[in-house]
Amino acid sequence: MYELKTKETDNSVIEFIENVESPKKREDAYKLLDIFTETTGYEAKMWGPSIIGFGSYHYKYKTGHEGDAPLVGFSPRKAKISLYFATGDTKREQLLKDFGKHTTGKACVYINKVADINVDVLKALINQSITFLKETYPNN
Repeated sequence: MYELKTKETDNSVIEFIENVESPKKREDAYKLLDIFTETTGYEAKMWGPSIIGFGSYHYKYKTGHEGDAPLVGFSPRKAKISLYFATGDTKREQLLKDFGKHTTGKACVYINKVADINVDVLKALINQSITFLKETYPNN
């Protein structure tokens, strides 16, 4: 049976942020912690060893694969800060046009620092992601 690596843990979010090597990344992690907490209304939880997630939902794919994941989250990684929003939502692409300096991967949006982005657009991305996931997976 496939075992999910990214599960909610009881690890301390503050302890994790305090162990971020770069002082600037640490400062940005605290800024993001405030923005995500204020915008979502959810308490921050660690997911796996390095993702700070907010809220959760249970997904089940047509393949039968299912699991739990945070509604939104972020991770202050060495190279860039990863932001986790719902994928498959067409409104996400529209919002990203006004987001500021970023790159996108398959599931993540990457930024170098909070100063590079429009915080109001970040809040809109957070809210849009939560709305999209709650509509897509209503039994949560």
